[in-house]
Amino acid sequence: MVGIVLISHSAGLAAEAAALARQIGGAQVPLAAAGGTDDGGLGTSSDRIAAAIKEVDRGDGVVLIPDLGSSVLTARLMETPGSVVIADVPFLEGAISAVVAAGGGASLDGVIAAAEEARGYRKL
Repeated sequence: MVGIVLISHSAGLAAEAAALARQIGGAQVPLAAAGGTDDGGLGTSSDRIAAAIKEVDRGDGVVLIPDLGSSVLTARLMETPGSVVIADVPFLEGAISAVVAAGGGASLDGVIAAAEEARGYRKL
């Protein structure tokens, strides 16, 4: 199963987004939150992201979903083409779509495609 890592500047935001995605998409999906700095502040931590990747990697690939700015830059350092990839998607909507797709057994490319569809979701 494809793993998913939510990367945010805020540990709380990453954890709550992961909790919501789990409730909607299923608890069986390997999903980790990597938010905040190592000292509990706002920012990103390459160590936290690396640990989260290791936690969710089941051999079918890992999708990284960063929120903005430096989380994107830090995530790019972690990319491994064909194995660990960044999804350029809205943070919450993309996370939920990715978790639902992964839970349904989608491949790495399928999970990315499902998450990317979230860019076009309309609310009204």
